[in-house]
Amino acid sequence: MPRRWGERGEHWKEWLRRSPGGVDLLVWWTDAGGDIRSLVGDARYRERLAELLSRASPRDCAALGLGCTRRIDRSCREPWTCALDPVGPPGAGPRPSRCGPVPGACDAFTDCWTEFGVTVRFTADDRHRAVHLRDRADSDRVSLWVDGVPVAEGAWLDESGRWVDERLYVVDAAGPEDHPEQDFTFGHLGHVILSVVVHDVERATTQVLVPTAAESWTDPVVRRDGDTWRLYPHRAAVDAGRPDRVLPVEPPAGPAGVVPAV
Repeated sequence: MPRRWGERGEHWKEWLRRSPGGVDLLVWWTDAGGDIRSLVGDARYRERLAELLSRASPRDCAALGLGCTRRIDRSCREPWTCALDPVGPPGAGPRPSRCGPVPGACDAFTDCWTEFGVTVRFTADDRHRAVHLRDRADSDRVSLWVDGVPVAEGAWLDESGRWVDERLYVVDAAGPEDHPEQDFTFGHLGHVILSVVVHDVERATTQVLVPTAAESWTDPVVRRDGDTWRLYPHRAAVDAGRPDRVLPVEPPAGPAGVVPAV
């Protein structure tokens, strides 16, 4: 095994032989700062990285050496287990949230060490993935792709989000500057009052929800409840059953597949 791949390549080579996309991703990733990046430039390197990650499987991400659900600050410690095919009979439905070591690998991956700050989060059935990438050239702005589609471009997004179910991906964003309770704080978002971005993978639509002056979204939580989804301003409101917004899962269609901001 060439020195370039190290133990990572040795442990994951059986899987990579079955995953051409995983090999392409590994080649691109391990060249960070090298010949390919010098040839295509930083912007195209990052763009192509997002494209490859948007087609990757959990095992492809694990083979990169990214941190996982079990430990975000280090690579997979049991690749001989996580490289195996997922366990479960056909038609058994999606697997629960996965924290390794587990056949098929974890369902979320984090890069704590490079300038890209990669985060990849999969749905339980691995059909959908959200990719967050940091851009050092743009004040560490984070861009988001869900299934390869750019989401909420121009918003100041958090470094990670969460799947509410197999359909809705939710990520916090910096809230409005003119909110009466807005203040600045530590952390990537830097705002006390937050907005919320909800992307629906079935409809390929995105809603950007902005709090009114009467709403204080300091730690927003989105929960699915039957045919509606509910936005709570913080976890205490979840416990009390007091959502600020109750919205239909199937909202009226907006122009060209876009749901208007609420």
